[in-house]
Amino acid sequence: MTDLPSYERWGDLTGKRVLVRVDFNTPVAEIDGELHVTDDFRIRSTIPLFEDLLARGATVVACTHFGRPKGHVVAKYSVAPVRARLAELCAEVELMENLRFNPGEESDDPAFGASLVEGFDYYINEAFSASHRAHASIMIPPTLLPSAAGPNLQREVTTIQSLLTSPERPFVAIVGGAKVADKLGIVRVLADKAQTVLVGGGMAYTFEVTQGRTIGSSLFDGSHLDECAALLKEGHVLIPDDSRGLKDGQPFGNGGGDDEVIDFGANVPDGFVGLDIGPQAVATFCAAIGEAKTILWNGPMGVFEDPRLSAGTEAVARAVAASSAVSVIGGGDSVAALQSYGLEDQVSFVSTGGGASLELVELGDLPGLRALRESPFNA
Repeated sequence: MTDLPSYERWGDLTGKRVLVRVDFNTPVAEIDGELHVTDDFRIRSTIPLFEDLLARGATVVACTHFGRPKGHVVAKYSVAPVRARLAELCAEVELMENLRFNPGEESDDPAFGASLVEGFDYYINEAFSASHRAHASIMIPPTLLPSAAGPNLQREVTTIQSLLTSPERPFVAIVGGAKVADKLGIVRVLADKAQTVLVGGGMAYTFEVTQGRTIGSSLFDGSHLDECAALLKEGHVLIPDDSRGLKDGQPFGNGGGDDEVIDFGANVPDGFVGLDIGPQAVATFCAAIGEAKTILWNGPMGVFEDPRLSAGTEAVARAVAASSAVSVIGGGDSVAALQSYGLEDQVSFVSTGGGASLELVELGDLPGLRALRESPFNA
């Protein structure tokens, strides 16, 4: 991939208007009758860019999506609480209303994209986590204005690409999550790049079936058995030795019940469901992580929101944090786990782009990155 264009080439920006596409799709909660941002990490991470542009004399306007209003104006998806927090951090930057209030955003409508940049001189994409979407605010501005990648986007792309092209070895990848269909592509790529790919979470049970193990009522996708079997046969993919979970029908998850979890060993019997990796798998996975020089982690090992089913994810998080390896964490659930255990500052890099980072690993490029590179204003 050729280098992404940088805004540094623009120099002095006195009197110029710059539109910055950000991802401020942040969590909010009602406090004293009003919605407030509860995690401002994504907002804070853009402040250095805003301050640099302002120092160069620019007028800066940001735009973002927020929630899923599906092309309609929906009051609860107004960016008002995000705008309020941005004003506290950098009052000189204006924030447009939710891009997804207009159906033209998600349909990549050229007219809507053109309306966004009307009156602007430059465009910066600082929304890595949205750059796998061919949406109007991502794709159209680079065709109409001098455009550049923001520093956070540049950093995300450089970090992920370095993992795939020149990782210090041993390189250990950890892939979790619920649906095997969502992660097979990345497992396949990583199996070619890494010495070991540790597979946990609900997706692991489809792999386990290919080994003749019983999984009770655990998650299962029979349409991908052959692919899972082929990956295991190659020898780089490790699946859990054992599992823990609950009887069928017992509540679990955030606010789950108080039923005692059961360690199943290698096989989950009928009438039970596996919801976390077991203690032997924890030992196996942590030993592999301890030997790594490079680590990529995307996806939890189980239903970690439920304290009874968080042991696997917590053990992996602590092993990654304790490692001296270069460690890159991607995906909202993995980042949330790190935060919940107070480990976010003990890893090398936390990616803001869950789906985007996965797609970049799997496919090697993203629509938003192509749009920047192919802008006719790059010369």
